Amino acid sequence: MADPVKQHMLDRLLRIAAARAAAPSGIRFTERQLYYELCRVLTPTHRAPRRFACTVPAPLSYHTFRAALDRLEMPGLLTLAPPRTNRAGLHTPEPDLFDYGLPRLLVCESDAIAQMLRANGLPMESACPVLSASELPLDPGIAEMLSRVDGTIYLLHDASPHGLTFPTRLADLTEIPDSVRVVPLGLRPRQAGALHLTHLRGPVPRAQVAQLDPWECAWLRRGRFVEVEAVRPASLLRTVHRLVREVRPTRTGLPALRRARTTGFLTWPAA
Repeated sequence: MADPVKQHMLDRLLRIAAARAAAPSGIRFTERQLYYELCRVLTPTHRAPRRFACTVPAPLSYHTFRAALDRLEMPGLLTLAPPRTNRAGLHTPEPDLFDYGLPRLLVCESDAIAQMLRANGLPMESACPVLSASELPLDPGIAEMLSRVDGTIYLLHDASPHGLTFPTRLADLTEIPDSVRVVPLGLRPRQAGALHLTHLRGPVPRAQVAQLDPWECAWLRRGRFVEVEAVRPASLLRTVHRLVREVRPTRTGLPALRRARTTGFLTWPAA
């Protein structure tokens, strides 16, 4: 029989994690995002200086987390729908939708993250439709909308051997017009290390992933990977909003703060 004191403590910490995941404005979050938020409550390594790149092992098993979650009701927890298997664009009832240009489109490797971003209003606020890899291929009408204005497809993927190949696999998943840019946003191992995110263990990659630095290659060879869900929900929303709109952060005259901003999530770290 489980220790009632430990159960009570875990339930209390889980409520704290849920409140933090929803902060600051009632953000909807997924089950895995809640799990990683609980890991941050247990091991707050995210407060360490970002110049020391490292990821940390999970302090709690997912099985233990699920047992605690089954005992509680969590406001803000998103109930995921089954992935849509229709070709993207077929579900719209608007006959003239494809007559317009589409400047940007976000494609997520994770269907859960795509649903989370949609639930929190990113498509409306940033004028950027959000799809997942499971919803590809694109309807030819959407491809025409992108090519009409030389649009951009942004990609969001895990820091894993499979996720890091998502940009190169995109052409096999859907047809992309020649005039459309494809811009990977991340997540990369270096970015995960800058935020000290929680890593999990998986198979060691047999082949080296292109365009990674020596630290990232060594990190992958240890069998580590980090999911996008490990990023704090508010940080994920804020950063994706900024990057799909190509808004540059405000510059500051203090070198230390400037360096911190260039080594954050979904940027190309300089240190």
